[in-house]
Formats: sequence, structure tokens, C-alpha cells
Amino acid sequence: MIPLTQVLALVVPFIFGLLIGVLIRRLIGVALVLLAILLLAVAVGYISPSAAMGIIQSLGYTAYQAAEKLGVLKAMIPYSSLTFIIGLVIGLLIK
Repeated sequence: MIPLTQVLALVVPFIFGLLIGVLIRRLIGVALVLLAILLLAVAVGYISPSAAMGIIQSLGYTAYQAAEKLGVLKAMIPYSSLTFIIGLVIGLLIK
């Protein structure tokens, strides 16, 4: 019989990968929707192209700050684990 610690050593990275994959997929979807809204607002004339560039630049700076803060979590993620990578790929592919 397989010990519980070995089962957990396989299952936990898989679940982390699955959740992170789903999160990445949803964040990309939200980013695309926001970009479409911004482009539509520029095309219709609600905002000027320079204002749109200012919005994009501020969002980019905010995303950069968030990525710096998440650097701490990078050390905790078992990204070298095969089960994590499998979970990540499945999380990115499921709808």
C-alpha cells in the first residue's frame, strides 16, 4: 500500500498546477476583454488614443508591481514537479 505522504507529494503539486493554470487562463480572458473595451472606446471616440495609452501604461506599471510581489510565491511553487506541470497544462486547457 502507498503511504499517505507519497500520495500527498503527488496530489498537492497537481492541484497547485491545476489552480494556477485556471487562474492564468481566466486572467488572459479578462485582459482580452479589457483590451477590446479600450479599443472600442477609442474607435467610437469616447476616449482619445493618448488617454488610452496612458491607461495601458498605468496598467502595465501596476502589473509589474504585482509581478514583483509575486516573486516571493515563486519560491514556494513546485514548478519542477512533473505533476505540477501536468496540472498546469490541464488547467490551461480546460474550459
